[in-house]
Amino acid sequence: MANPEQGNQTVPTEFILLGFGNLPELQILLFLLFLIIYIVTVAGNVLIIVLVVADQQLHTPMYFFLGNLSCLETCYTSTILPRMLASFLTGDRTISISGCLTQYYFFGFLAVAECYLLAVMSYDRYLAICKPLHYAVLMNGRSCLQLAVGIWISSSLAADITIFLMQQLTFCGPNEIDHFFCDFIPVIKLSCSDTRMMELVTTMLAPICTLLPFLLTLATYVCIITTILRMPSTTGWQKAFSTCSSHLIVVSIFYGTIIIVYMLPKTDTLRDLNKVFSVFYTIVTPMVNPLIYSLKNREVKEALRRVMAKKIFI
Repeated sequence: MANPEQGNQTVPTEFILLGFGNLPELQILLFLLFLIIYIVTVAGNVLIIVLVVADQQLHTPMYFFLGNLSCLETCYTSTILPRMLASFLTGDRTISISGCLTQYYFFGFLAVAECYLLAVMSYDRYLAICKPLHYAVLMNGRSCLQLAVGIWISSSLAADITIFLMQQLTFCGPNEIDHFFCDFIPVIKLSCSDTRMMELVTTMLAPICTLLPFLLTLATYVCIITTILRMPSTTGWQKAFSTCSSHLIVVSIFYGTIIIVYMLPKTDTLRDLNKVFSVFYTIVTPMVNPLIYSLKNREVKEALRRVMAKKIFI
């Protein structure tokens, strides 16, 4: 659909998300696969939130931030998957321009929040392992709340600036996005406006929103691993590694796939590969987070047993 021609160019009112439409014979299979992923993701993350809220022994800084991460992941995957599932089921891949910008706003906001949150979680582990005597003072309830509020507000501001600039763009001509959601680069490519100011602003924001938290996370883990290697006892090694290994796995999957998607050259050969890697940091990571934290974490499994026993007793 398009409005009447404006000059010699048609002004589109909607975009077409091509997604995985080049695999028509697999649409039902993909629908079932992503539906299962969505159900597992929401169920797993909601379970983590319930356990963190309900079990007193999980009222610690580490699990406070884990609860925030699970809340974030539930919203993150809900920004992309329901629209994607609907297109598999109905074959309708259109999305209004306002709907596309709204999807990008929440995707950008939550992606930046995850970068900051993973950095704060790594800092929490750094204090617990490298500065244990100062941990209770530095990571008290007030500090945790301030960090969480800071994460959500700063992420919202970054997304607000980006979406404000995107709303000033005009679109004309092609309206097909070769992706399964409204990402920044595919949308900008369709604009017939001058995007230099927008690209300059996002170039300035990108290091603050992604590179800075990534470097902070990297630095804290260098310190953590150095401290662990200096521990005299093997028991100390095992306890320290078990404390931070879950978080390290999540960080590796999230940043590893983002680096591949946004740093590799944008060639026709790699376009489909980039789309597959995008599935990892937008869809797979939110699903595996609760699985990694629950399966590898004895305290979470014990909390689940306590909560279940309480419910059965009642």
